Amino acid sequence: MRAVSANLFALLLLCALASVLYVWSPLEERLERHTRRLSAPGGGSLHHQGLPADLSAKTFRALLAVPAAQRPHLGGRLEAHNLSHRAVPAGSGGYRTHEDDKGSTRREGPVQSGFPVEDGIFWAEWLEDLRPVGFTEEYARGWRERARTYRVAKLEPGCGRISNQLATFADGTKACVRYGINADQVQGETLTYYLASLLGITNLPPLVLSQLNSDSEQWGAVRAQIDGLQWSERAVVSLTQWVSNLTGVVTPAPLRQESGGLHPALGELRSKSTAELLELLQWTDLIAFDYLTANFDRLVSNLFSLQWDPRVMERETNNLLRTARGDLVFIDNEAGLVHGFRVLDMWERYHRTVLSSVCVFRRRTARRVAELHGRGDARKRLLELYRDSEPWSVDLGFLSDEHAAVLQDRIGRLHEHILHCKGKYGQL
Repeated sequence: MRAVSANLFALLLLCALASVLYVWSPLEERLERHTRRLSAPGGGSLHHQGLPADLSAKTFRALLAVPAAQRPHLGGRLEAHNLSHRAVPAGSGGYRTHEDDKGSTRREGPVQSGFPVEDGIFWAEWLEDLRPVGFTEEYARGWRERARTYRVAKLEPGCGRISNQLATFADGTKACVRYGINADQVQGETLTYYLASLLGITNLPPLVLSQLNSDSEQWGAVRAQIDGLQWSERAVVSLTQWVSNLTGVVTPAPLRQESGGLHPALGELRSKSTAELLELLQWTDLIAFDYLTANFDRLVSNLFSLQWDPRVMERETNNLLRTARGDLVFIDNEAGLVHGFRVLDMWERYHRTVLSSVCVFRRRTARRVAELHGRGDARKRLLELYRDSEPWSVDLGFLSDEHAAVLQDRIGRLHEHILHCKGKYGQL
């Protein structure tokens, strides 16, 4: 009888513990998201006003924060990721773009009277001349050189998932340190940055790699914090420039699900202001770029979320921000290339849908895509740029042969889509 009673008591205790864990897990996730909102630079909440506190848990990120093979190591709890960069209030700490006063003055000049599209499917030259400068290669190179020698004075939350940190350097400037749940995410973020350089897309903040070494001059001052974060010694992390005064970006009407897409025959292009056209120009680069990298953590995620949130396109787009001058900033690209290619079967139909919504392109972007397709050497050129620019490239690694082939294939598919648009609208 005592044995039966003991077994019954043990069973009841296990049930009680299971109930506590069942309740605590979602509460812990909501608390983590709440803490990250409160700890955002500037002290302001980064949560979209008027939305339920757990809306992010209902998005695809609750399904795919990390590769499936690694989910058991998280105790069955999935993590909502990259939530802290939403709607950074103006005036708070954040991303800061390279100011080009000359380009800014041109964009503030009189609106041109010509049609914004020429030669069928390309943004007009006068509009290209007004395109936001973004992070020029000269500026990015200078920042990378300095960042490799900066001494990290402090680490704190503020760059998405809790495995990443916001670093304050000794001179007061800041950068996002991306440790990632695994090395693939750091690799994807880094290779995405260098692919953007190959394509002439300057909307990504400068990035460098660093190896964690608590005995080094760069990391020595935060040794205790590194130990507390349980970051592996000698792990390779990425440092991305933190830029200030950014705000959220809502998907433009022509690119929403209910629209017929952004194409040269769209009558409303004639009534758009220069600023609106310049934003659309950058969106077309973003969509082509996210298709190449299979980044599901931006517009594709919104498209997926329509099944339970019909107004998701009216809210700010994840991992996309805007400067006061109108430059779009493509942040948090960890889902690109490596991770995006690994889960491509799950997201490809959404990628195709998003790409098919655009039939206007920057001439330079289309030319670079055609060149990479014609030469068939995307792997070689990306690897050369990566290794020539980044001393820690060998330690972090590169795309597998399989993923390099996927990248080349997607370049070909994007090129075919541009040719399809040319055939359809080339006579306009």
